[in-house]
Amino acid sequence: MNGAESLLRTFVANGVDACFANPGTSEMHFVAALDRVEGMRPVLCLFEGVVTGAADGYGRMAGKPACTLLHLGPGLGNGFANLHNARRAGAPIVNVVGDHARFHLQYDAPLTSDVVGLARTCSAWVHVCTNAKSVAADGARAVLAARGTPGQIATLVLPADTAWDEADGAAEALAVPGPPAVAGATIDAVARLLKGGGKKAAILIRGAGLLAEGLEQAGRVAEATGAALLCDTFVPRLQRGAGRVEVSRIPYFAEQIVDFLEGYEELVLVGAQPPVSFFAYPGKPSWCVPEGCRITYLAQPHEDQAGALRALAEAVGAAAQPTKRAGLRRPELPAGALSQVSVGMAIAALLPEGAVLIDEAATSGLAPYGFTSTAAPHDYLGLTGGSIGWGLPVSVGAAVACPDRKVVCLHGDGGAMYTVQSLWTQAREKLDVINVIFANRSYAILNIELMRVGAGNGGPLALSMLDIGDPTLDFCRLAEGMGVAASRATTAEAFGDQFGDAVRGRGPRLIEVVL
Repeated sequence: MNGAESLLRTFVANGVDACFANPGTSEMHFVAALDRVEGMRPVLCLFEGVVTGAADGYGRMAGKPACTLLHLGPGLGNGFANLHNARRAGAPIVNVVGDHARFHLQYDAPLTSDVVGLARTCSAWVHVCTNAKSVAADGARAVLAARGTPGQIATLVLPADTAWDEADGAAEALAVPGPPAVAGATIDAVARLLKGGGKKAAILIRGAGLLAEGLEQAGRVAEATGAALLCDTFVPRLQRGAGRVEVSRIPYFAEQIVDFLEGYEELVLVGAQPPVSFFAYPGKPSWCVPEGCRITYLAQPHEDQAGALRALAEAVGAAAQPTKRAGLRRPELPAGALSQVSVGMAIAALLPEGAVLIDEAATSGLAPYGFTSTAAPHDYLGLTGGSIGWGLPVSVGAAVACPDRKVVCLHGDGGAMYTVQSLWTQAREKLDVINVIFANRSYAILNIELMRVGAGNGGPLALSMLDIGDPTLDFCRLAEGMGVAASRATTAEAFGDQFGDAVRGRGPRLIEVVL
């Protein structure tokens, strides 16, 4: 057994059973070992940004890491943007980055780079293998690091000689500790604060607190104390829809956040940070918490958020179950003009129970988000790090993690072109994904930001940098060229028919929404 095989066997023993890969020469012993090790599903992606985004989607939905296989520093660098998004989401990922054999590094071959330096920009844990006989133990530690609370990115650099040299065998699985409980004194202090009365309070939740159990407990607290339940604009994962406790999403722009939070005197954080503006703007606030509002931490991101909310519910004397939940309200299928409103109505009407809704629709996503709040119960994944070209790759990983659930990816046309290669992997793996591409032929959000940052209206050259309509992108032909069935909708009726057909079918599908 060589080092690469010992690493693969260790991953499988530690529950890592999916590998999203774009390998090169230095990773060939890892690739060859795939035929000798049962239990690992390799998924080929045609660009490293798809690899890392898929691992993000898998980690968010599976609750455990997949591994990536990346080729030296340039491969890791190509995958950085979606590793950034994954880091902001607390998604667990184990990166395996091949490197030159240790004896070869002295010659400064063309692909030599500072792999460790690159890895540190996006990883909580980085290690370079130094011996084939310790590769297995290194791999077990990488999985353990990735499976912390919240999830982390662990990067294991695998020099080629440590992959091909002889190893002793796989390492045993390491026990993963659960998140620590929040101290009783903290629970009591927050309970006294919320029961004090007379002050407008909100609970801002992120992470595991936005899954069903955490929301149930938060709903109990809210009904007992009158506190509002909030979540960030971009959340890693939110379980929502009919039957679920609802939370209000903080808006995107700084002045909207300020208006939204106006009057709150107490802000309790559960795995969240205080709200700030996404960017700096001349004359607009960066810090968006109202002046005089007291910030209290109930649970830090590494702590047991659902457990803290449950203990808080007991401490405030809440009822055993919340009574306020989202009802099931399916809109009528719309007719007439096609817009984000009509698209949102159709998706909310037809979304199947248990779907995974991935949102990188940008300016076209507001209406679909609103309408689906009372759709069938589903999971919603948001663009946590703000780096576009995330949604299509994440749909790959989510579909691999949840093969029996329909994945719906809402995507702007500009962002989709960053990682359009994802469609090829969807077709190759026969993944059950509906890709809805909002084709407004523009980086629409940047037309708004051009004004907001005080840069002026913009002349023809400036505006041309925000326009992607010349030449016109044809997403149907792009999708069909990669093996994904595609259609184009120009009316609300056509979109409803096409989306309904995709819901009833299986396998990847793309619908281009012409706005």
